[in-house]
Amino acid sequence: MAEPLLTVEGLTSGYGDIQVLWGVDIVVQQGEIACIVGSNGAGKTTLLKTISGLVRTTGGRIVFEGKDITGAAPHVVTGGGIAHVPEGRRLFRALSVRDNLLLGAYLRSDGQAEINKDLDYVYSIFPILKERAGQDANTLSGGEQQMCAVGRGLMSRPKLLIIDELSLGLAPRAVELIGEALLSVNENGTAILLVEQDIMNAFDISDNGFVIDSGAVTLHGPTSELADNPTIQKVYMGL
Repeated sequence: MAEPLLTVEGLTSGYGDIQVLWGVDIVVQQGEIACIVGSNGAGKTTLLKTISGLVRTTGGRIVFEGKDITGAAPHVVTGGGIAHVPEGRRLFRALSVRDNLLLGAYLRSDGQAEINKDLDYVYSIFPILKERAGQDANTLSGGEQQMCAVGRGLMSRPKLLIIDELSLGLAPRAVELIGEALLSVNENGTAILLVEQDIMNAFDISDNGFVIDSGAVTLHGPTSELADNPTIQKVYMGL
């Protein structure tokens, strides 16, 4: 079996004296879509921020493509092939859609032609962004802003795209369009790790899932099996 793309082992982290993660273990395989689900405050966002270097690791390790990146600075993590789409999109105000997308390529050194090729690729999976290319990104709808944030992440040409709260506050049709785009991105070889509040949507597009509760992984496995788990059905699906 091929070496995992991302391995998180015994990870602990938090904010100051407040510990949030307590020995988290997750594995993302090459070319898969994995999801992290759990209640509000469970530690999902902190986990993604720790992987991407935005929150300091206090224990355990993070290995990406066989290289230990524990404690690496955010720009090192991004340059190494992990792109982070944050909760709330975090687009740059007063900049156009196109300029927001191009900011995702700021660490690249492979030339403008390659960057333009990826810009065209983003426009192909999110055609509305091409129509809105010159528009202030802050004036987009919520769904369009999320498309722009995902597109910005793709502009770094990542091997792993991590997305925090994929569908938060979005209309169902927007969630559907973004989900279809992510499946296309994954088919082209990019692995995806997403945090999703809508557990059914997460399971629909993911191969494997991790359930986090109180800063620790309590369940994990193929999403087809997790969806049939009585505990998950009762706690997260209301069945």
